[in-house]
Amino acid sequence: MNRLDYARIKKSIIDLKQSRAISPKELEKLNGELNAAQIVDPEKVPIDVVTMNSIVRILFRNSGKVLQFKIVYPDEANLKENKISIFSPVATALLGYRAGDEVDWIVPGGATKIFIEEIIYQPEASGNFNQ
Repeated sequence: MNRLDYARIKKSIIDLKQSRAISPKELEKLNGELNAAQIVDPEKVPIDVVTMNSIVRILFRNSGKVLQFKIVYPDEANLKENKISIFSPVATALLGYRAGDEVDWIVPGGATKIFIEEIIYQPEASGNFNQ
C-alpha cells in the first residue's frame, strides 16, 4: 500500500470513528486490512495493484455482474459518477489486490468471489504519486 494512502486512510478512520459514521464491524475489517498491508513509497507501488483513486473493473463470479468504479475517499464518493468510498465493503476488500486476483467476499446472500478483471487507471502507474 502506498505510504500516503495509508496515512490518509488512518486519518479518515479517526475522523469517522469520532463522528460514528462507520460501523464497528467495518472499522475492524478496514483496520485489519491496513495492519496486514505492506507499506511502500508511492513510487514503488506495482502498476497492477489496486490503490486509492484507482479505477477498477470487477466481475462477481456468482452472478456474472461486471462493475467499474473509482475507489475514493469518503468526501468524494458519488454513486452517479461511479465513485465508491474506501469505507464501502467492496472497496475495502479490493485495496491492495492485483489485477487478475480473485477475492473472497461475503455479501448478504452469502459468500462470493470477486475477480479483478482490470485496473483501468492507477495514479501511481500514471506518475501521480500524491493523488
